[in-house]
Amino acid sequence: MKKRFLAFAIAGILSTVCLAGCDNGQGNVMVDPEPVVIEDPGVTEEPPVEENEDQMKADEVAALIDAIYVQERTDETDAQCKAAKEAWDALTDAQKELVEGEEADPDYFGRDTGDASKDDPKNADGIGENELLVVSFGTSFNDSRANDIKGIEDALAAAFPDWSVRRAFTAQIIINHVQARDDEKIDNMDQALERAVANGVKNLVIQPTHLMHGAEYDELTDAVKKYEDKFESVKIAEPLLGEVGKDANAVNDDKKAVAEAVVKSAVAVAGYDSLDAAKEDGYAFVFMGHGTSHAAKVSYSQMQSQMKELGYENVFVGTVEGEPEETACENVIEAVAAAGYKKVVLRPLMVVAGDHANNDMAGDDEDSWKSMFNASGKFDKVDTQIEGLGRIEEVQKLYVEHTKAVIK
Repeated sequence: MKKRFLAFAIAGILSTVCLAGCDNGQGNVMVDPEPVVIEDPGVTEEPPVEENEDQMKADEVAALIDAIYVQERTDETDAQCKAAKEAWDALTDAQKELVEGEEADPDYFGRDTGDASKDDPKNADGIGENELLVVSFGTSFNDSRANDIKGIEDALAAAFPDWSVRRAFTAQIIINHVQARDDEKIDNMDQALERAVANGVKNLVIQPTHLMHGAEYDELTDAVKKYEDKFESVKIAEPLLGEVGKDANAVNDDKKAVAEAVVKSAVAVAGYDSLDAAKEDGYAFVFMGHGTSHAAKVSYSQMQSQMKELGYENVFVGTVEGEPEETACENVIEAVAAAGYKKVVLRPLMVVAGDHANNDMAGDDEDSWKSMFNASGKFDKVDTQIEGLGRIEEVQKLYVEHTKAVIK
């Protein structure tokens, strides 16, 4: 309204001026029939007040989520987790969709990952003299936590009834996520070790669920060293794949057992009686690990060597991080295609089928493995299996054997 009034006012002034003295030299007065519109720079389009308020509330929640998306626990962590969830619950559905921060998004609280009540944080006191502490990186995916991590813990508890099985996660980011969303409190390493000391534990055995002797395993051993003098004995069992070995061809009984177990499970889930039957139908199985820059990355190459040694010609090993280099997705795609397979089953070579399995492997984004295999145009069919190693009975038995070795 202000713009229109200003335009007509100016146009009126110009018309008056022209009528008073604008002559074309022939006695005729020249009048411009089109008004001149001059924009008022002080007038801007403002979004509705309601939209601004919605975004402000969403931004507040995003900031609260980012504050607990950290690897260090502080005295404020419990209160921060509670505040973040309460603020999220107070949002409308439309406001929840607007949550976007440095790490925050609507999936942080909104994604359905299963029933958390099926899990057990195993953080009770009254431990006794003998504790078996099961240490995992962790996952915020409830179904995977209950099936994969709890599956291993339950198998160990059944095998060693004289030992109290307790849990620790090494990823504080995940601990905070689970606590804020599901009100499930899981101990980090320091909390678990302090709990053991406070409960008068004398003999402490630690069973890592880690795949290999990588960076996380090194961090675990460093954390335990600080508490060694608090117990009469402290022992750390082997990770799943055992000793690393010198080169890509070094294999061992642990790697063989894992290779046989995961292939057997994948073939059964795919609906075949044997790997050969799947091969005849044109299927290749691709197992996606995490990958690492640590020297232990050779373990993935060793797993590929192990597959070949077992005669598993249609089985390939890759990694999310693409380390070692031959395990990068594009290289695995070329290897599978060069071998002549037109159908692919993707499955995680990870203890837990968590974020990497659901998003990096089976997600719908263009950079997921499923999307890249499809986009290559080299395959007629790409299937995915969201199952971690931890739920496989043979794998659980292998952890039991590793624990038994150090208890003896």
